[in-house]
Amino acid sequence: MYVDTFRERGGTRCNLTSSTPTTGFGEENKRKREMAGAECCSNPPTLDPRGGAGHVDKIGGLHSYFSGSPHSTRAVLLVSDVFGYEAPNLRKLADKVAAAGFYVVVPDFFNGDPYNPENPDRPLLVWIKDHGQDKGFEAAKPVIEDLKSKGVSTIGAVGFCWGAKVVVELSKSRLIQAAVHLHPSFVTVDDINGVDIPTAILGAEIDHISPPELIKQFEEVLATKSEVDSYVKIFPKVAHGWTVRYNTEDAEAVKAAEEAHQILLDWFTKHLK
Repeated sequence: MYVDTFRERGGTRCNLTSSTPTTGFGEENKRKREMAGAECCSNPPTLDPRGGAGHVDKIGGLHSYFSGSPHSTRAVLLVSDVFGYEAPNLRKLADKVAAAGFYVVVPDFFNGDPYNPENPDRPLLVWIKDHGQDKGFEAAKPVIEDLKSKGVSTIGAVGFCWGAKVVVELSKSRLIQAAVHLHPSFVTVDDINGVDIPTAILGAEIDHISPPELIKQFEEVLATKSEVDSYVKIFPKVAHGWTVRYNTEDAEAVKAAEEAHQILLDWFTKHLK
């Protein structure tokens, strides 16, 4: 069985097969994985290593995109989806967060090997075996330590799709002080049960990876934690990936993305002091 999704521009297909190795996901999630592959591949960005108003350097052993003043004591990590840290809309968002007074770091957790939907020999579930979120979590630790050594006193993190699982692990380990999850992938109710830092979750109405029903379960769990500030919203008429893989020529898509971005900014302004 194949799940094919055509790129909105150029017609390239992203194929997942039922025979693809599935280590780390569990057989009970087979259908979810197939749908996830389609949504994770939709509208892939054209990567630009020179994009953004910031610059690329290394931190914690990882090449990273930096934006904002390195003298700020408030930092925000952006943990990308499978397309990595060179995505133009992601860097544009990094610059927007930096303009609000934060020092923003977008690490290359894939070490120069983002997912390429045009490579039929390496479908998503093969690629992800080399780039599990557990590896991303471990790689984030020295980045955080380096930030602290440079005088950063409070850190927030944003997870997009693949990156949300990394951010939830950082949250559970209390390595960050506030978190935002945008169209998360493979985050579970048990994960949210383990969270005790301020957490915002923005989901999409059209999302087979984390459908509205699951986002509502997250909201119910967070509502039982009176000591944890939380915010949950399901955006109507948008699909998985809408905050960073939107069509910049579509006014409604831009409006929905910018609304999510403002919630993100307000969240960190409130919780990162």
